[in-house]
This record gives sequence, C-alpha cells and structure tokens, in this order.
Amino acid sequence: MITNNPYVVCFGEVLWDIFPEGTRAGGAPFNAAYNIYKSGFDVKMLSRVGNDELGTKLTDQIKGWGLTAEYIQVDNEHPTSTVIAKIDEHNEATYDIVNHVAWDYIDFLPEYETLISHAEAFVFGSLSARNPKTKETLMKLLELAKLKIFDVNFRAPYIDVDLIQELLHKADIVKMNKAEMRQIMQYFSEEYVSEDESAAFIQDHFKIKEIVLTKGSKGARYFVGKENYGSPALSIEIADTVGSGDAFLAGFISKRVQGKSPQEIMEEAIALGAFITSKSGACPDYEYEEFQTFKNQKTSN
Repeated sequence: MITNNPYVVCFGEVLWDIFPEGTRAGGAPFNAAYNIYKSGFDVKMLSRVGNDELGTKLTDQIKGWGLTAEYIQVDNEHPTSTVIAKIDEHNEATYDIVNHVAWDYIDFLPEYETLISHAEAFVFGSLSARNPKTKETLMKLLELAKLKIFDVNFRAPYIDVDLIQELLHKADIVKMNKAEMRQIMQYFSEEYVSEDESAAFIQDHFKIKEIVLTKGSKGARYFVGKENYGSPALSIEIADTVGSGDAFLAGFISKRVQGKSPQEIMEEAIALGAFITSKSGACPDYEYEEFQTFKNQKTSN
C-alpha cells in the first residue's frame, strides 16, 4: 500500500542464508531494508519467493518483523533462494549462491510505476540482475526512480562487466568497497593510483555525483562532487561481518533521504555498520534506541 509517508524501495534478492549454526533471512537489499526500517523509515522490499515452505516462512518472517511483504511476488516454478554461507577464521563470510531461483524472475507490474516514482530512493545491486528477466524489470524501474542508489555487490561468478557499466550509467549514488573500486578501474583499463583519482574517474566517466567508499577497519569516505568526507571506523568487538556493508548503506540512506549533512550521514552509516558487526547476523533483533545508545557511547569516546 502506498501511503503519504516518505518511503524507500529496495529491489532484488531475498533468501535464506544457511550457516553452520542455523538459517537466517538475508540478501543484501533485504538486509539494507531491514535496517532502514529499524531506523524508523518506511521501506518496501520488491522481490520474489517460491510457492514453497521456505517462501512462506520467509514472508512470514518479514511480516513478523513489521515490514510489508506486499511487493514480494510468489513464483510457482522457481524455488525460494537459499545460499550456503561460511564464516572463516577472520569472521569474514563467503557465499555459494544457487542460480535460477525465484528472485531471478521478478515481474514488472503496472502498479510499480506509482510505487517507484513516489519513492524517496530506489536501492538496487548488481547481483539481482544476473538473469535477463529480473534485469529487464530492473531497467524499467530505473527509468521511474528519482534517486537511484546502486550498491555494487560483486559475487563471483556473477560478475558481468557490461552489466556493471550499464548500471553505473543509471545510478545517482554508488556504494562500493575498496576491492570493488579496484575491480571497476581494472574492468575499464584504468590504473588504480589512489582512492581520490579512482573516485574522480568514476564520477566523470559515469556522470555520478556521489560515491560512497567503505574500507572496513579503515572507515569510509563519501565523495560529493569535488568534495569528500572521511570517517574513521569505530572500535568494536566483531561478532561477524555478515551484512555490515548493508547496515552501513541503511544508515547512509536513512540520513541521506532526510537531507542531513554529509558529516551526519557518514556518522550514522559508520555507527550502524559497526553496531550490526558487533552482533551475530545481518538482521539481529534490536530497537533503534539501543543503536542510539551504542552510537552515543562510541562517538563520545
């Protein structure tokens, strides 16, 4: 249901991450949606699940968290997505992503024209467009969105250089990590010299004003036109890094769509990314007040 309240649309994969210790709802755009919602902002997740037990459990989980599942389609032919996730000795996650699942076949529906054109922001990644069907839908939606936020999310073997180039040309804001920045420069036969030169190349070549660069323990940077704003990482005890970049993006979006200053935007993004990293899983149970207490303690030190 479309309301008069400001809202964000996140597009792409919803799935079950299968860890050795159990199964959790996930998917990069959904992780971002969950944490945007926890920040008190209305969010719509546009995706697709299978007409199966896992799909029912996933939509029930989403609704149980308080989010709407109105824009999550049900597929009678393709199964709900599952991903085998492994955590290494450095608390880093690797994923085995099954192909030809429900979110590979997201349909474009007429009611999406209003949904997307009225949204404050439209958030999408590169993985969701690995299949022609969902890519076709994504391209139609991008023509309707007023603020397009591209979360570069390279997941081998689903890295298509032509697709990345196409999506970069469509984006207003791009979020990437340091490895992805280096890869993008390599794809376009440009030598990586520095973060500043790489950001300037991407901004100029793809006509993108805003680039968000995450650097893990070294913090993050926000390039806005010719200006840039750096933020150091917060010192925390890491539970795992699953969804930390998605939470960072959620914090960024929640303040960016409110028109806050670059410093306020980055402070929120860094803090929310750190907060989620200090907990297990990408979508831990928490209230925004708990996060605010964490943020105030960490930023006052």
